[in-house]
Amino acid sequence: MSGPHLRDFNRIVFFTGAGMSAESGVPTYRGAGGIWKEYDYRRYACQDAFNRDPAAVWEFHNYRRRLVAACAPNLGHRIIARAGQRETRVTVVTQNIDGLHALSGSRDILELHGNLWRVRCDTCGVKQQDPHEPREQLRCDGCGGWWRPDIVWFGDFLNDATLHSAKQLISSCDLFVSVGTSAVVYPAAHLPEYARAGKALRVEINPDETPASELYDVHLRGPATEMLTRLADGDPQLLDPA
Repeated sequence: MSGPHLRDFNRIVFFTGAGMSAESGVPTYRGAGGIWKEYDYRRYACQDAFNRDPAAVWEFHNYRRRLVAACAPNLGHRIIARAGQRETRVTVVTQNIDGLHALSGSRDILELHGNLWRVRCDTCGVKQQDPHEPREQLRCDGCGGWWRPDIVWFGDFLNDATLHSAKQLISSCDLFVSVGTSAVVYPAAHLPEYARAGKALRVEINPDETPASELYDVHLRGPATEMLTRLADGDPQLLDPA
């Protein structure tokens, strides 16, 4: 491959969506066979639903935990993680809630939509990492309020500090690689504009054209793992040993 190559850049942002984890077996949400084709988010993934019936919402999210717990990081996750273990500044800005970037070894991660393996109490504000599947303790130890998944549901706002950090890092990167994002979920879908304003080289990895494709300089049409392997360009530090 003539380029671009990951080794030629100093400040890289990987912007990842559902297509990043699809090869690990994590179900997508909006595409063909997506989970919202089967489940109504108004009953399981919004604050109103949680206020009405938190036990039912937790039943659904324990189901999601069970699906994700059976998945492992793929080679694409590991390429990104290994790129960040060199002197290159690598940040992952992800819409995914599955935690696979951290599991693969990535260190600088901004989770725009939260994390399925973290809970928070909206009554007292406490947050807690929780690897258990299923989550059985549904009430806060301190105040007795309901724990809820610390993820962005339909109708929720993104965390302002996280979004601000993402904008700053994207504005100052020299390579912006979008991997498996649908480019239809806002405000995340607007983030590539900051890479363009900052004059970064912009690469879109997606099997199909997206509403944001015109923002990118390079289009790699194919699965995330295969296309990230092309960007690694045979670099032994990034690829699995033979």
